[in-house]
Amino acid sequence: MKYIFLFLISASIVACTSTDKPSSVDKTKAMKDTANYTSLQWLDSVEQNVGKINQGQVVEITWRFKNTGNKPLIIANVRPGCGCTGAEGPAKPVDPGKEGVITAKFDSKNYPGPQHKQVYIQSNTHSTNGSSEDVLSFRLDVIPKKLIQSINHFICIYYSNQAEASELHLFSLA
Repeated sequence: MKYIFLFLISASIVACTSTDKPSSVDKTKAMKDTANYTSLQWLDSVEQNVGKINQGQVVEITWRFKNTGNKPLIIANVRPGCGCTGAEGPAKPVDPGKEGVITAKFDSKNYPGPQHKQVYIQSNTHSTNGSSEDVLSFRLDVIPKKLIQSINHFICIYYSNQAEASELHLFSLA
């Protein structure tokens, strides 16, 4: 009876420690084994222009891709170029013919002015630019908070001085 109890305890410990998720060792192995390389097609431009945003906004940028090869596509690493940007990709391999998404989030709180940010992708593909990783990028112009406050103040003053005006005229400084 004592041996059955020990066997059941051992079996439950082994069962609890196993997972269905691929480990980072599996990703590293897939990156080195060129026989398992596949190909991908970016469905969105790898260089995106977000336009103008107000300082303090958090924007999300996405890049869609398709596995155009005949092996599962493994996104081993998605790394933003700086701390103001977060990035992530699919946790599971993308089957041949299927699509996936890389997502980046940029927090403009402390970054006024023109911005150009990159996201680096490592996968089991030959990168589209000939290096060991694909590079995605986005540009945007962050309007500083003080300028936004000045514009709002100007509009309020203009409106308050127009006692008999039936409409409000807004001006763009861009």
